[in-house]
Amino acid sequence: MQSPLGWLGIVKLGLVQTALGAVVVLTTSTLNRVMVVELQLAALLPGLLVALHYAVQITRPRMGHGSDVGGRRTPWILGGMVVLSLGGVLAAAATVWMATNFIAGLALATLAFAMIGVGVSAAGTSLLVLLAKRVAPGRRAAAATIVWVMMLAGFIVTAGLAGHFLDPFSPERLVAVSAAVSATALLIALAAVWGVEPKRGAALPDEPEAQAAPKIPFFTALRQIWDEPEARTFTLFIFLSMLAYSAQDLILEPFAGTIFGYTPGESTQLAGVQHGGVLIGMVLIGLIATVIGGRWLGSLRGWTVFGCLASGLALFGLAIGGYSAPSWPLQASVALLGFANGAFAVAAIGSMMALAGAGREKREGVRMGLWGAAQAIAFGLGGFLGAASVDLLRYLTGDALTAYSTVFACEAVLFIAAAGLALRVGQSRSSESLGAAPRALSIGENMLPAGLGERS
Repeated sequence: MQSPLGWLGIVKLGLVQTALGAVVVLTTSTLNRVMVVELQLAALLPGLLVALHYAVQITRPRMGHGSDVGGRRTPWILGGMVVLSLGGVLAAAATVWMATNFIAGLALATLAFAMIGVGVSAAGTSLLVLLAKRVAPGRRAAAATIVWVMMLAGFIVTAGLAGHFLDPFSPERLVAVSAAVSATALLIALAAVWGVEPKRGAALPDEPEAQAAPKIPFFTALRQIWDEPEARTFTLFIFLSMLAYSAQDLILEPFAGTIFGYTPGESTQLAGVQHGGVLIGMVLIGLIATVIGGRWLGSLRGWTVFGCLASGLALFGLAIGGYSAPSWPLQASVALLGFANGAFAVAAIGSMMALAGAGREKREGVRMGLWGAAQAIAFGLGGFLGAASVDLLRYLTGDALTAYSTVFACEAVLFIAAAGLALRVGQSRSSESLGAAPRALSIGENMLPAGLGERS
């Protein structure tokens, strides 16, 4: 069996996530602005296109099944990056085309954003499976932190550089910058996965990584995974927690402006406080779980539950804080929310890595794809439902504060329910910790690797 990846290998694979983030941020952020501001199109249009790229990610389990059957993840990562990169270029071209031929441009944009969703599904799912198989249990928390932070780095670096080269703006410059970003991302991904997996037939016959999954129909494999109680519970946990996680995305800054009187600049800074809290939570929990370890501090299951409960507490704080505006410490509440979200996110990703190999063998891709699909669908629904619920409640009650407070309270309840589901996952393995050597425990028909507390 191949030796686990060292820190340098983990960082190298994390570059794939950086490349993914670079293409995605340009299509979901920059093109959004160009459609609304430069082309003066309805904001609903880019919103629907972004929602489409999330909806297409329901194909993640199928992508994972393909990599299971093939026995290697690298072709799916690179294939996904090719589709994603082409989708990024076509999305920019479609945006420019809309200015002269709206219908044709919209048709091309629909195809492009669907390609982006497919590319993210193929590359992202297989990347997480490869990390799950190649990262030692004691390093999964840190690996989750590294990969997530490197994705954020892709967002930040691309936004900065693309913003610089897009001025002075022109349609030709937009397409050129998009093409340059996509080509660079593809090259980075190619370099990142080079040599990580052995070529087909190069590994020993008894090496697990060299063996492909039995060639059974996809829906049979999916049904087998859904029949596993642990996989099913974890899928529901991912869906509920990500729904709660994303529902405040589009309403937090308007809440600060409407209820607390924040200016646009101040509300933007508030978003920075939240993202800073997320980063601190991810890094701190990753370090604690990896360096300290132990039954309590090393349990990713415990940190997942803590992150969900703390997120719920922070959201309840926002729900009641508006009634004390402007004296309520809004920035502190938002910083706590960010920290709790970061703790929950990195622990959940690490748990996903630990559980990918649980249950039936050679189904890691389907399992990871199922969780990725649940995450993408919840994330796409969350922002829409959060904003729509505020609008509906404002209409029904005539009171903005009641509307925002009710939605924040509902999000808190979702996080508490998610914490309950997290407690049910791996109860028989609660004594295992990140640093523990993996061992198999028999649960029904399934042989599960020890230690959920090991965990995009």
